[in-house]
Amino acid sequence: MHNRSALLLAAILAMGAAPAAAFELTSPDIKDGAPLGERHVFAGFGCTGENLSPALAWKDAPAGTRSFAVTAYDPDAPTGSGWWHWIVFNLPATTLRLSAGAGNPDTGLLPAGALQSRTDFGTPGYGGACPPVGDPPHRYVFTVHALKTDSLPLDANSSGAMVGFLLNANRLEKATLTARYGR
Repeated sequence: MHNRSALLLAAILAMGAAPAAAFELTSPDIKDGAPLGERHVFAGFGCTGENLSPALAWKDAPAGTRSFAVTAYDPDAPTGSGWWHWIVFNLPATTLRLSAGAGNPDTGLLPAGALQSRTDFGTPGYGGACPPVGDPPHRYVFTVHALKTDSLPLDANSSGAMVGFLLNANRLEKATLTARYGR
């Protein structure tokens, strides 16, 4: 009888210890590992895309999430430090998606209080893919960061390095999608 009770207790505890669903980032516009569409390519520097930020959605954020940030980063850019293509932070914890085009500061598609800071193109807002001609396809890592703070003490002139530092210091978890693009 004692063994049955111990077995029952172990089974109950095992059911309660089931892992939570994984934090997940999805997009109708980009698929993990697939080429980035021309709509999301930069318009300038010899690139002729539409410079439209992709629609993104996320779910199953970790407990304790108080805000989100979204970044797009090219670790393959020949700069020695990669290239920041999009930096959005201070997204309220109730935000679970960004519409296509939200990266254009003139659209007003971001929730109140959210900020876009300066990318490596020198201005706030989304700057699409535009790797050097002849380079192997670059990776464009879109990341949603679940943060343990309501807001980051930064503004639209903050550098990618400064935002990245505070994201790392305040991140609970992150979810990514990686697209590729070359020309």
